[in-house]
Amino acid sequence: MPQQRSKFRSNMRDVARHAGVSVATVSRVLNGTSPVSVETRRRVEASVEALNFVPSPSARAINSGRTHIIGALVPTLDHAIFARYLHALEEELAMCGLSLVVATTGGDPDLEAKRAEDLMNLGIEGLIVSGITHSAAFEQGVRRRSLPVIATSYFAPGHDLPTIGYDNASIARMALDHLTALGHRNIAVLHGPVDTNDRTRARIAALQDKAPPEATFVERPLLYEAAADCAQEIFRQDSGVTALLCASDVLALGALFGLQSLGVAIPDSISVIGMEDLPASRSTSPALTSIQLPLDEMGRQTARALHRWIEEGTRPEAVHLPSRLVVRGSTGPV
Repeated sequence: MPQQRSKFRSNMRDVARHAGVSVATVSRVLNGTSPVSVETRRRVEASVEALNFVPSPSARAINSGRTHIIGALVPTLDHAIFARYLHALEEELAMCGLSLVVATTGGDPDLEAKRAEDLMNLGIEGLIVSGITHSAAFEQGVRRRSLPVIATSYFAPGHDLPTIGYDNASIARMALDHLTALGHRNIAVLHGPVDTNDRTRARIAALQDKAPPEATFVERPLLYEAAADCAQEIFRQDSGVTALLCASDVLALGALFGLQSLGVAIPDSISVIGMEDLPASRSTSPALTSIQLPLDEMGRQTARALHRWIEEGTRPEAVHLPSRLVVRGSTGPV
C-alpha cells in the first residue's frame, strides 16, 4: 500500500527535536549563515529528509527581511508585445535570484494603483510599470513604501521614475518617413485610444507635427476586428488614401486582414505599415513592414537594473534602446 502523507506539515521545531539540536542550529544549516560541524549538518539534513520538511517561504521572508519577489504591471496579456517582453524579463530576473508576479491593469489608472497596492502588500521588493503617466494614488503608494520602480516602453530622461525603453516619437517618425519617401501623402493614421496610453499619445503627437496636410487620424479600440472594419471603411469611401500608418502591429494586422477580405491588393492599391514587429507580422502575405521594438533587450536590461537598485541602492539612469525599420512587402511606392 502507498504510504499515506501526514496531514500535518513539519516545522523547524520538529526537525530540531528529531535531530537532537536547537532550532537555531537547524536555521544555520538551512540558511548557511554560520558554520556547523559536519556531523551536525548530516544529522539535520537526515532529519529534514525523514520529515519531508520544506522551509516556508513566508518564514524565510520574516527571518531575512527579503521576499525576492518583483511585481510587474502591464495593460493586458492579450497582445504578444507584452508576452515577449515579460518572457525576457522573467528569465533575467530568475538569473538574479528573483521571482516575478504579473498583474494587468486594462489601461485604467485607478485599477493600476489598486494592483500596485496589492503587489506591495505581497511584499514585492521592486515594481516595473508600462509608461510614465500614473495616478496620484499610485505615486503616493510607491513613495510611501520607498519602493524601487522602473518605467518601461518609454525613454524619458529626467523623469521622476527611471525609464528603460524606446523613443515613441522617434519610431512614429520613422514609419512616416518610410511612407513619404515612397511618395505617400494621403495617409490615414490608425491608432488606439490616447486617453489611457501615453506611448500612443507620444506617437500621435509626433505624427501630427510632421504628417503631410492630407493625412487623417482615426482612433479605434486596440482590437484586430476594429482595425479590419476601419480599414474597410476607409477603402470603401474612395477617399484617395494610399497608405495606412498604424500605431501598433495589432491594428496593422487587423487592417491587412480586413482589406484582403475585400480582395484589395497590398501594396499595389494601398500600403500598410505597423509598429512593434510582432512575430505574426513576418508570416502574413505580404509580410508586414513594421518598426522593430527592442522588447527582449528591454526585459533583460530592466531586470538587471532593478536587481542592482535593490542590492546596491543605486538608482538607474534612463536607458534608450534603439528601434529599427524592417521593410517588407506590405509597403510600396505610390
